[in-house]
Order: sequence, then C-alpha cells, then structure tokens
Amino acid sequence: MKLQRRGGRKLIIASDGGELQYAPPVRDSTLIKGIARAHRWQRLLEEGKYLSIAELAKAEKINDSYLSRVLRLALLAPDIIETILDGQHPKSLKLTDLLKPFPMEWYRQRAKFGFKTTKRNAP
Repeated sequence: MKLQRRGGRKLIIASDGGELQYAPPVRDSTLIKGIARAHRWQRLLEEGKYLSIAELAKAEKINDSYLSRVLRLALLAPDIIETILDGQHPKSLKLTDLLKPFPMEWYRQRAKFGFKTTKRNAP
C-alpha cells in the first residue's frame, strides 16, 4: 500500500491498484472539553484563586464529586492527552471511562485505556 494525494485528498492505494479513501481522524469534543476543564481547574487551584475543590465546585455551580473526577484528567500521561487531542485515541474510549478511577503510573494508564506503548513512552 502507499499513500497518495489527489486533488488535495489523501488516498491509500492498495497493492492491487485499488483506491481506499483515507479517513481523517475524528476528534472527540467531549474528551477534549473534559481535559481542558481539568487543566483549567487545576490551574485555578494552584494559583490560589480557590482554596478547595468544594469552593471551586460552588463557583462553577457543579457537584464537587464530579469536579474531582474530571480534575483527575490532569494526571493523564502527556502522550495520552496528545493522542486524544489529535483524534488518534482508541475509538471505544469515552469520557465516562476516564472519569472512573485509573492508575497514576503512565504505563498502566496506557494499558488500561488501550493506548500503544512505544519505546518513547515506556516506563
């Protein structure tokens, strides 16, 4: 197989000469919003704008339990976040999966959520 551009489109040319349409990655806006909120909330807490999760949750008008679950997303491995932002994450991965407790070790996160481990991101 080879990748070929035709009229601004990317096509995959199979070994038999047939064309396969290249599907661009699809970004999951729900996952991206969750990660963005987690980092924003973490920054607000670190800067001292809010002294506790309860105070921040009250200001955001959301349940402090939900805020705590979303806030954990700031602890995801950087390569997992990058893959999600690029739309290259496993398509079965949903925000509800990430809101459940997950390991803090990045290599275990990769295994739990179905990300490939490479030499670059191995423990």
